[in-house]
Amino acid sequence: MASGTADLNSSHHIHEEPAIAVRNLSHSYGEKKVLDNINLQVRKGTSFALLGPNGAGKTTLLNILCTLLKFDSGQALMDGADVVKQSVKARQSIGVVFQTSSLDDRLSADENLEFHGLVYGMGKKERRAAMDNVLALVELSEFRDQIVRSFSGGMRRRLEIARALMHKPAILLLDEPTVGLDAQTRQRIWRYLQEMQINEGLTVLTTTHYIEEVESADQICIIDHGRILAEGTPEELKLQYGKSWLHVTPTGAEVVEEIKTRFPVVQALTHNRYAIEISDTGDMNKFLEDCSEQIEEARLDAPSLESVFLSLTGRELRDKASGVRISEQQAGRRAGRR
Repeated sequence: MASGTADLNSSHHIHEEPAIAVRNLSHSYGEKKVLDNINLQVRKGTSFALLGPNGAGKTTLLNILCTLLKFDSGQALMDGADVVKQSVKARQSIGVVFQTSSLDDRLSADENLEFHGLVYGMGKKERRAAMDNVLALVELSEFRDQIVRSFSGGMRRRLEIARALMHKPAILLLDEPTVGLDAQTRQRIWRYLQEMQINEGLTVLTTTHYIEEVESADQICIIDHGRILAEGTPEELKLQYGKSWLHVTPTGAEVVEEIKTRFPVVQALTHNRYAIEISDTGDMNKFLEDCSEQIEEARLDAPSLESVFLSLTGRELRDKASGVRISEQQAGRRAGRR
């Protein structure tokens, strides 16, 4: 595993101040510790993905980074500004897209952007130029005078990204930015963000439940129970933690016991499914041949970010794991039931 700190100390980045620096940060809600001694650094102009199941501490960390929540101990710097001691300066450096929409749907797209520009002290000429630029970026120029209430979910999300970019932040924080959106809209949103990274040197930190969206991230951090479990590039994480898992849906308790007897590592998932760590494909094929009548469905998940997440947390990031469906007729090599 390559940590963000190690990467920052490479010859190329040794003198560069990180866009985001979190040091020994901890926070509790009452007696429950939700962040436990978090340390991470994000290089300027890179994409950083924060992955974790519900309750892992991701949103709490984002709320701290965007100055909405004070923490118990440690330090967080955004573009060099302390989020507690220099909160106004830190806010100038960041744009935020929250999981829940915060647009005023009684106003037009232009009016939402205008208000944001006023809050950030942008002059009239600067506001108009920025509004033109961000609306063009997210392909909403022709809808600028329409009331947001009439927008689809995807259009609203694109407008929120436009608003977050209005004041030209150095860092963009996104909390589940594409949840509930169709695949085409999700793809368009990531294209906009990649354009900003390339053209403007924007630093992007995102949390997401869609692992395939962060396959191209520069750095990924996996967090659970308020602690960082692993950090590195996608390839580094796959190499170190990626395993092959067979996801099966058994039809009865007998085959569940058979699974637990045959395989040393078995994770119980949602919807009566089980993940079996596969170290020997021969054992897998023999099991599928012997128990094919008692298996409703089987999917093989080769080493991937999904398998990394499962290996580290014992859970799936989403209800349905990604994987390759395998047919019963080819039980010797690729087996399962459709």
